[in-house]
Amino acid sequence: MRDETVAIHGGYAGEATGAGAVPIYQTVSHELESAEVAGRIFDLEQPGFHYNRLANPTNDVLERRMAALEHGTGALSYASGMAAVYQAVRNLATAGSNVVTVPNLYGATYTLFAHGLAEEGIEARFSTDDRPEAVARLIDDDTRLVYCESIGNPAGNLVDLAALAEVAHEAGVPLVVDNTMATPLLLKPIDHGADVVVHSLTKFVGGHGTLLGGVVVDAGRFPWGDHPGRFPMLNEPEPAFHGVVYARDFPERAYLVRCRTVGMRNGGPTLAPFNAFLALQGLETLAVRLERQMANARAVAEYLRDDPRVAWVSYAGFPDHPSHDLVARYLGGRCPSVLTFGVAGGYEAGLAFFDAVQLFKRMLNLGDTRSLVVHPASTTHRQLGPADLEAVGIRPDMIRLSLGLEHVDDLLDDLDQALGTATGGPPA
Repeated sequence: MRDETVAIHGGYAGEATGAGAVPIYQTVSHELESAEVAGRIFDLEQPGFHYNRLANPTNDVLERRMAALEHGTGALSYASGMAAVYQAVRNLATAGSNVVTVPNLYGATYTLFAHGLAEEGIEARFSTDDRPEAVARLIDDDTRLVYCESIGNPAGNLVDLAALAEVAHEAGVPLVVDNTMATPLLLKPIDHGADVVVHSLTKFVGGHGTLLGGVVVDAGRFPWGDHPGRFPMLNEPEPAFHGVVYARDFPERAYLVRCRTVGMRNGGPTLAPFNAFLALQGLETLAVRLERQMANARAVAEYLRDDPRVAWVSYAGFPDHPSHDLVARYLGGRCPSVLTFGVAGGYEAGLAFFDAVQLFKRMLNLGDTRSLVVHPASTTHRQLGPADLEAVGIRPDMIRLSLGLEHVDDLLDDLDQALGTATGGPPA
């Protein structure tokens, strides 16, 4: 089935009542058939639902659907996008090891990598840029993974995933990719060599600003068993489950099974079934929402490019954008509905614009049906100093727009009046 069909039907073949929509299984636990069956489930010999911190039927449909869309062997949902990012990394990285990442990251992810992991004895090594050679220079015997965002938030840069995957695999480590900005309908990192894919379901997948959620998808292809010294957690007996060896006993989903049995079981970052239901509702309309959002984004980008009150526009659909060639290669020429620009007048003008919008919502989310605006330097990346802001591609005057489903003329009218207020300039 094509993606648009999978997004509506994937992972759900109906159930006893004949419910057309996936039911919300709002329950803490499930009755066990017998002691024998319970034993097989607890020993990981048989799949089954027992306690909803670990698995829930509603969540299971969402996980199957996301795995199908990303061409993975399985997925695990989390209570938030950041929970998914953290668990994806901690499933492999332990005290004394390091992770190598490109610098252009979502603000909370950058903070986690730069400060949070350090408190657990894990070093995050930031490359100078996203070129494969810059990443390769930082990998050593203690590296556990290479991390990137397929499209940087909010920088808007596209990463050469195939080249990064080659660098990571040559060094014997997996490539973990946050694909939130692209969504699986624009880009499937696994098809280009990624081993693990992360999403914030809060953004485009949910699409309506009503849920927090995340998901991790396992490609099921990385040869964990070939690297026992680097990944002992997947190659040595797990004492909590009677000596199971993930790489041996679950060769196509070793990474994911450990995420569930260790990270989810011990940490408990479980996605609520109702939020899984909301994410499923969002997935059903993702394809049509993306088309309208991308069309609005192009119209807005062209308007801003021609307005003298705008200092610069970063939109990957323009031929002069550094990632334009990668847009053609990885996205088939389609561009995400998030773009950035600078208001003439610098930091203060950016703040004035942010305060002046009327239709655009001053909200930190993106991928919403509503058009949203944020001034990253004073909000999402406020904790970063000047050097760190420059490293992740945040300019003082930068405005990030996430285009929604409104009529484009109304959006342009709001941009026009806000620019006039911020710069004192006449209408474009």
